[in-house]
Formats: sequence, structure tokens, C-alpha cells
Amino acid sequence: MVRIVLGVVGVLLALWVVFGLVLPTLIGMFKLLLIVGVIAALVVGVVTVIGKFAK
Repeated sequence: MVRIVLGVVGVLLALWVVFGLVLPTLIGMFKLLLIVGVIAALVVGVVTVIGKFAK
């Protein structure tokens, strides 16, 4: 009986760790990388346009 209860508690703790700690961290890193990528694309676009107008 104790083994079953501890197993259930372990599964609940594992789910809490995954959904409470790991997923928000991954989503935050993805958003950060997305923002950095958009800024980099804008910089490349601006440099390309300036380079074409300079000729």
C-alpha cells in the first residue's frame, strides 16, 4: 500500500516538475530566440537595403 502511494506521489511530483518548471523555461528560451532572430533579420534587411542604395 505504501509503495503504491509513494509511486503516485512520485508521478505527481514528476508531472509538477515537467509542467511547472521545464516547460515554462523552454517556452521562455524559445521566445527569446525568436525575438533575437527577428531582430537579426531586420538588421540584415536594413544593411542589405543600405548597401544597395550606396552603389
